Amino acid sequence: MADTLFALSLSPAMLLLMVALISLLESLALVGLLVPGVVLITAAASLAGHEAIALPWLIGAALLGAILGDSISYLLGYHHREQVTNRWPLSIHPEWLERGVLFFERYGIHSVFIGRFVGPVRPIIPLIAGIMRMPKRTFLWANITSAALWAPAYVLPGYLLGRTWQQHLNLPQNIETAIITLGASIVVLAVVFSWGRAQVGRHGFIYLATARLIRRIPFMRRSWLSMSLNDEVPLASLLLFLITLASVSAWTLLVINHQGPLAIDLQAQRLFSWLTNEPLQLVSLSLAKIGDSLGITALLLPLAVWLIHHKRIDALSHWVFAIGGVALLNTIGKMVFERARPVTPEYLIGSFSYPSAHTSTAVVVAGLAAAFIAAELHRKQRVWVYWLAIILVTPMALSRLILGVHWLSDLIGGALLGLLVCALIRLNWQRRVRAPLPHCPWGRLMASTIALVVLRIILMPPV
Repeated sequence: MADTLFALSLSPAMLLLMVALISLLESLALVGLLVPGVVLITAAASLAGHEAIALPWLIGAALLGAILGDSISYLLGYHHREQVTNRWPLSIHPEWLERGVLFFERYGIHSVFIGRFVGPVRPIIPLIAGIMRMPKRTFLWANITSAALWAPAYVLPGYLLGRTWQQHLNLPQNIETAIITLGASIVVLAVVFSWGRAQVGRHGFIYLATARLIRRIPFMRRSWLSMSLNDEVPLASLLLFLITLASVSAWTLLVINHQGPLAIDLQAQRLFSWLTNEPLQLVSLSLAKIGDSLGITALLLPLAVWLIHHKRIDALSHWVFAIGGVALLNTIGKMVFERARPVTPEYLIGSFSYPSAHTSTAVVVAGLAAAFIAAELHRKQRVWVYWLAIILVTPMALSRLILGVHWLSDLIGGALLGLLVCALIRLNWQRRVRAPLPHCPWGRLMASTIALVVLRIILMPPV
């Protein structure tokens, strides 16, 4: 089943649909502000070029998506002016509307054409054109002509890259799905922990919509109020728990019911075998030491001492349960599933592959640290903390593929398991009102942590 899905995802029809959908979302009112359209279109066009899909079909798909996206945005503004401006997100981001109006007033009927190529206002100008009652024929002319120039300008560089990357980079054959999965995973994580995380917070659209819905149902209203602390329900942690519980269960079933490695595992193995060199091996071995039991102890010892010094045993106990819990779940998982590793070095003899303990532990450490830090920041600053956590975890996970001791599916399972543990710990922490943690001396704490981690890397072999 997995092999069929991977084959389908790379079919010409699916690639054309993907390009059309990305172009539509890139041009759609407000959504385009959140979608990294240039990156996604370049990636999709590169794959289309690699698959030798006819260029006119590819440009046509991008053209159609761009025209539809702007048209939908224009009609929303034209027919639903009051509803659009008085509802989320424009209700809490009036500056977006003001920026678009200023641009429209400056360039007049040419604003739709020019705005197609100006990143900050591109997704908002068609909506403004509708709100300002631009004549439909004028808008249609500007929409079609600008899309006719925009589509090839955005598609051709990626298509050219796709036609030449195989011969110039000498990449292994049939690794496209692994590249798509890795790239898509990073994009999805970035979107989830930037836009998505904001929407399940107290002032977010999903939180407010959920609260309005639940308040109409008496028995759910009582449960909602009982979970509320400081007038806020921990919806983000609750949703993370439900989603990761379902995801880790489904992914584990897929892995254990498949005979041998998945197709995507073999593709990723070929890709990282091609990428591996001596410097990457040395870096990966260092990360292996940081991610094992001694490394995690060295990483968290200064934090533990600081929490004990300030008598915050409640916070320390949550960290202990998080690290101990993920270690226990990894041990049980490896014993139950007994999945063989691709390569088993001497220090890993007797250890199994699924899930990746290094990945899940790194997710727990970085994820919990990000959650505790973000809780003390203004909501608009929290996104950077979560992005930093993703940046720190990604090399740790990928280093397991460089060393060849895990399959890609092991990393995915480990990451989901780590997020599940983070959700459980955060839910338990948020069950009651707690005093904020004292101001942390980050400079001294980081210096101590780095010193201990360097000693761990230099003095002892991986365990």
